[in-house]
Amino acid sequence: MISFIGDYTVRLDSKGRLSFPAAFKKQIREAVQDGFVLKRDVFENCLIMYPMEEWERQNKIIRARTNPYNKEHARFLRMFFSGTAEVSLDANNRMLIPKRLLEYAGIRDEVVLAGQSGKIEIWASDGYSSVSRADDDFAAMAEKLLGGSFNEPDT
Repeated sequence: MISFIGDYTVRLDSKGRLSFPAAFKKQIREAVQDGFVLKRDVFENCLIMYPMEEWERQNKIIRARTNPYNKEHARFLRMFFSGTAEVSLDANNRMLIPKRLLEYAGIRDEVVLAGQSGKIEIWASDGYSSVSRADDDFAAMAEKLLGGSFNEPDT
């Protein structure tokens, strides 16, 4: 799984395209030709961009945990996959984000691409600044999630 490192602020051009940061492109050289999937985030008003390989991994997890013949599962699947879009980089390393997804995330001109493990979050600049402030809540969350004893991950 790819871990994306860093967050980058870019501007949308008049057609709704953003210039993909060179640092991210360098981190996923091979995956660029396969394209990406964009979708609405489950918890926040932002978009999630998955390299195709990670998108397939996520789908495998979802298929293992859902039954399309269960009404609640079918509703979840419909909502999870609605609004997804397959995107790619053009020859100038730009990506066109569908207008409906820009509107969902409240993105107008300035965008933050924030790297995570396996995905990149795409935020309206003002939305990202409000959720990314380091504060006591984050410290308390870190302590709660990571402060107890745990086993070292296998290397």
